[in-house]
Amino acid sequence: MIVAHTRILGIDPGERRVGLAVSDPLGITAQGLDTFDRREGDLTEHLRKLVEEYEVGEIVVGHPLSMSGRPSETTRSAEALARDIEAALGLPVSLWDERLTSAEAKRVLAGSRAPKGATDRIAAALILQGYMDAKGTG
Repeated sequence: MIVAHTRILGIDPGERRVGLAVSDPLGITAQGLDTFDRREGDLTEHLRKLVEEYEVGEIVVGHPLSMSGRPSETTRSAEALARDIEAALGLPVSLWDERLTSAEAKRVLAGSRAPKGATDRIAAALILQGYMDAKGTG
């Protein structure tokens, strides 16, 4: 018998654009979702809709540490976002090291005519896939 797992939502936080990805129902692969532009609405409300639509039970937020592992202003911003999401949505939120995910996403898209936000979407999928692989869900 196949048992469906609760989906996980992956977030690549950005000052303007937020990359989003969701796991498949079995928790094996990460699939990118449309990138959210913070100028076009409230991020928490958008996340609330995604949580309901995809039956999300857990969220992972990219944790942008410097290459040396030291925190920066963007690190603290991601940590605050994770706390805010956890308080607003009542779901467990984990931080996941996202070093090099944006660079990898840009490498994947090199030479393509990808739309704006594609890098953020792929980075979110890489964050989520890395988290699932490390936790043994993927």
